[in-house]
Amino acid sequence: MFVYLHAKMTKGFTIMEAMVAIFIITTGIVGVSTLATQTISSAQISKDKLIAAYLAQEGIEIVRNIRDTNWLKNFTWDTNLDLGDFQTDYSSPDLTSCPTPCDYGSPGTNLQFLKIDGGFYNYSSLGTETKFKRKITISALAGDTSPYYRKNVKVEVFWQEKGKPYSVPAQENLYNWK
Repeated sequence: MFVYLHAKMTKGFTIMEAMVAIFIITTGIVGVSTLATQTISSAQISKDKLIAAYLAQEGIEIVRNIRDTNWLKNFTWDTNLDLGDFQTDYSSPDLTSCPTPCDYGSPGTNLQFLKIDGGFYNYSSLGTETKFKRKITISALAGDTSPYYRKNVKVEVFWQEKGKPYSVPAQENLYNWK
């Protein structure tokens, strides 16, 4: 009789065993979905950092191009390369001064959003507004008493992702080597 009752009791799952099994399966599913969500978020941030790095490098190239054009036209090497904060894009032959103050802070900052049109970033009225803003700062080198032979160019690209601010800086020294 004891054997018969024992077999009858172990034939199926108890409610406790079922609850433990459901908990383990749910924990596994939640863990996998959380990992997938974080991976997608990290991929988006990595993509944005790559775009920002290219935009920062483009800002340096724009300033370098102005310097090189000055040499080709037999102008002084730093014509239109005054000290200060600027915004410009590849389609503009000159730097455009930022509205004062030219900083990236809270929403409502004076920096304009870059727009994308046909794969090119610009400030024109055409194109779709992006999340990126770029500031170009030209300054004298630290300890340099005369900015006539060399200047420091710093470009910062800013954006926000899910309310968190990000930035990518790039910096280079320009010289009058002609």
